[in-house]
Amino acid sequence: MAAHPVEPRDPDPAYLAFWRERHLCTLTTLRADGSPHVVPVGVTYDPQAGLARVITRGTSAKAKHVTSAGAEGARVAVCQVDGRRWATLEGRATVSADPSRVAEAERRYAERYGRTPSPNPARVVIEISLTSALGHG
Repeated sequence: MAAHPVEPRDPDPAYLAFWRERHLCTLTTLRADGSPHVVPVGVTYDPQAGLARVITRGTSAKAKHVTSAGAEGARVAVCQVDGRRWATLEGRATVSADPSRVAEAERRYAERYGRTPSPNPARVVIEISLTSALGHG
């Protein structure tokens, strides 16, 4: 059973449905030495905007890795697994502290994960401009 590519802005209904289920995900960023930094996160997927979003503290290692990549953004991947089903979204990530962007990310997080994130004045959003997607299942 091979992985199949998915158009990130026009996923098939089953792929999109999987991303709407409640699953813990991972975010992979790269450290300055090029080694991967993989951490558990909540991710929301917005194919119409071509974005995946992760909320975090601005001082987190993942936010610092993305910011240190510069204006072009950092190459990252987010992935979720449920048994034999899995899905990966890849793209260029940037960090935003813009209150409206953070609020949109929080709203989407609450919708997917069924709980509103606790208030955090240090919160930022990692926005991943999607370039590719893969999945199986």
